[in-house]
Amino acid sequence: MKRQFNTDCEGPISKNDNAFELSQEFIPQGGELFAKLSKYDDFLADISKKPGYKAGDTLKLILPFLKAYGVTDAVIGDFSAKNILLVPDADVALTYVSLIMPTFIISTSYRPYINALCEIIKFPIENTYCTELAINKYKIPEVEINYLKKLHDEILELPTIDIPASAKIREDLDYETLKSIDRLDAIFWYEIINMASGKMLEEVNPVGGIEKAEAIKRSCEKTGCKLSDVMYIGDSITDTEAMRLVKESGGLAVSFNGNRYAIKASEIACISPRAMILAALATVFLNDGFEKVRDIASVWEYRKRSKLPEKELFESMLENTTLKIIDDSNMEELIAQSEKFRKQVRGEKIGKLG
Repeated sequence: MKRQFNTDCEGPISKNDNAFELSQEFIPQGGELFAKLSKYDDFLADISKKPGYKAGDTLKLILPFLKAYGVTDAVIGDFSAKNILLVPDADVALTYVSLIMPTFIISTSYRPYINALCEIIKFPIENTYCTELAINKYKIPEVEINYLKKLHDEILELPTIDIPASAKIREDLDYETLKSIDRLDAIFWYEIINMASGKMLEEVNPVGGIEKAEAIKRSCEKTGCKLSDVMYIGDSITDTEAMRLVKESGGLAVSFNGNRYAIKASEIACISPRAMILAALATVFLNDGFEKVRDIASVWEYRKRSKLPEKELFESMLENTTLKIIDDSNMEELIAQSEKFRKQVRGEKIGKLG
């Protein structure tokens, strides 16, 4: 049986959020700015479902500000190469999986970061899909740079955007949150969109949401695999469309230290400090299919090795890893457990991002 392995990058492979880290490094109070825009992104993608907008488009919203503060392609590439933090065993796990079946990275991250990561872990760049970026080609006049810096200050002063887990529509949000959202709507879709830097909002196409699902389809065209033969690993709102596509097609969608968006879209929740568990699950998926992985997840919590299929393969992972089939009865518990662990692994600031 021919199968393939597709994975997100930031989360399952690396601990980074490269765009957040670039913002934090090169924009004054950039981490705070990025976090606010990330919450705005969650609203646009998940609550208002703005036409033409998708989860992960934070990566284009932040670009005018990165440009205004002097960030170049070379700066992004150099910073990325020097600051990659791998999930323990991720390089070994990915190398192993690549040897047994076709393997692809599908990431919202900027191309310079993905290229730097591939160089470090020796992964073929041609098997990656990510956000293509050439920031140097965009020219912004000095007067616009000064105005973007004023907008930067204004955005930081806006009220905190709070999106309760139960929120489904705009009316579920509080007044202060809506005040921020309305001003951000004006800033991005009436002001910046009509500026020179607005070309970045029109031309840069972050690989998140439906773009990740389309990338899976393109990877299957390369391999000849059906969607039911795909195992996909993700951890955030940018992965939900890809997870739903795989899950609804009969493939295997796994949340790895995922947030609530990833848990809700996945079949199986994996919470672990090391990535080698993903190689073990991929081996089972390749040899015996989706149902055998479900069998393993169903008995995992009992810690009875005599009942665990392929016990030698999983023995060293039993004590530090949670593996469960997600259903309505355990979803909220798994969200809380996974989000708490996610913050421990990736840090509080990155762990909070959608």
